[in-house]
Amino acid sequence: MHSSLEYLKLNKFQRMLYKIAEFFMNLPNRFAAKFKKLGLAIKNLGVNIAENAKDIWSTFVHGSWKTKVSYLVMGFSSFLHGQWLRGLLFLLFEGVFIGYMAWTGAYWLSKLGTLGNVVTHTEMVEIEGELYPQEIAGDNSFKILLYSLITILFIVAFAYTWYQNVKQCKALEEIDAMGKPVKAAKDDLKSLLDDQFHKTLLSLPVFGITMFTVLPIIFMILVAFTNYDADHDGYYNLFTWVGLENFNTMFKLGSNVSMAFGEILGWTLIWAFFATFTNYFLGMFLAMMINKKGIKIKKFWRTIFVISIAVPQFISLLYISNLFNDNGIINGWLMSLGWIDKPISFWGDGTLARIMVIVINIWIGIPYLMLITTGILMNIPEDLYESAKIDGANAFQQYAKITLPYMLFVTGPYLLNSFISNINNFNVIYLLTQGGPANYVWGSAGGYVAGDTTILITWLFGMTADAHNYKIASAIGIMVFIVVAALSLIVFNIMPSTKREEDFS
Repeated sequence: MHSSLEYLKLNKFQRMLYKIAEFFMNLPNRFAAKFKKLGLAIKNLGVNIAENAKDIWSTFVHGSWKTKVSYLVMGFSSFLHGQWLRGLLFLLFEGVFIGYMAWTGAYWLSKLGTLGNVVTHTEMVEIEGELYPQEIAGDNSFKILLYSLITILFIVAFAYTWYQNVKQCKALEEIDAMGKPVKAAKDDLKSLLDDQFHKTLLSLPVFGITMFTVLPIIFMILVAFTNYDADHDGYYNLFTWVGLENFNTMFKLGSNVSMAFGEILGWTLIWAFFATFTNYFLGMFLAMMINKKGIKIKKFWRTIFVISIAVPQFISLLYISNLFNDNGIINGWLMSLGWIDKPISFWGDGTLARIMVIVINIWIGIPYLMLITTGILMNIPEDLYESAKIDGANAFQQYAKITLPYMLFVTGPYLLNSFISNINNFNVIYLLTQGGPANYVWGSAGGYVAGDTTILITWLFGMTADAHNYKIASAIGIMVFIVVAALSLIVFNIMPSTKREEDFS
């Protein structure tokens, strides 16, 4: 590595290369530090669990008979202390849990190991002396996996509630020892609408996030370790656990799935890079041009670009897709002008199709960036530019030294979010090309023929909606998450917005 003096002697390009090399050389240390933090977090978690277990045992041993009974009958101690609302909620939750486990929860958990063993089949049943075929319902692997997961989450929720019940018992013991009065039910209700109101408000959103975000994510992860596909629908043909078989298929060298994943991942990152930074810089330049002194009717120019946002994306994209068809208006005009002899295959040539989706995405994304950067440009102190002009800086130097660093600092998190969003940008690719043109060399992977403009999200959609290959799609979904999470962590840790806040304060 260069010394400080040698670094100062480097030109701008050499300094940039030096910083890039330094970043990649420090990656092992960064990952080592992250794993060290993860190890410490696991260690602290184990210590906390051990301390809580010790506290639970100590509370039981040294507690009164009311506390001991509350270990079996949740809320018993609260009832006897006059806190009937807390006691009722604890007891009601315990009753619901026991009833659910006895009625259906234990059944689903008993099937989780095999995901079912009784296949739906047809038997001849005698009705009024005649034999008729009748379908006999068997196990449903999908329901077994889903309801087992719900049951496990319910058990975790019950364990947490039971622990809160124990903590409540301990608190009541301490209050008794000090001779202080306990809170009545009306005080609890008042607290829920006053100092604990944030918990009241957050309870429903937390439940919704758990059921509609956390649960589907865990379910998808579990599907990656099964053979759930079109041949194993979980009803007429049960699916079961297969361990790491799907991941072995993905990373097996020379297989269609591994070739397709590598190709599509590469194009997805290329697409996300150009879709993000072309919109970012062109939108910024457009905002700078409109905001420039001397430009008249600025509101009119901004309104024109905002109008394109008001048009639903699926309408404009489908319209543009038809414009550039082989028999579309664009080819018709070019042929009528004598510029071409035969239609240009905008969507039939892989390279041209990729260029087209990037260019069309510029037209879609620039208005958003123009609006975002307009407000930021107006807040850059004017005296910075005046000082730069006095020092002899030209327009480009002012942009490179003042405007761009300020913009990157303020919009850094948005830029990262935009890049991640473009990795999962389903609308533009699917509505323009449906992922085509088809690439039969590597694209027939997982039962779905992917194309040259297929990105990971459209590939997953086709693999699930068309090919019903949920097992490989789930495995790919996990890999997409790992790639996105790794990129997010790396970029977030090196962006100026998180490392040099004092520079722009």
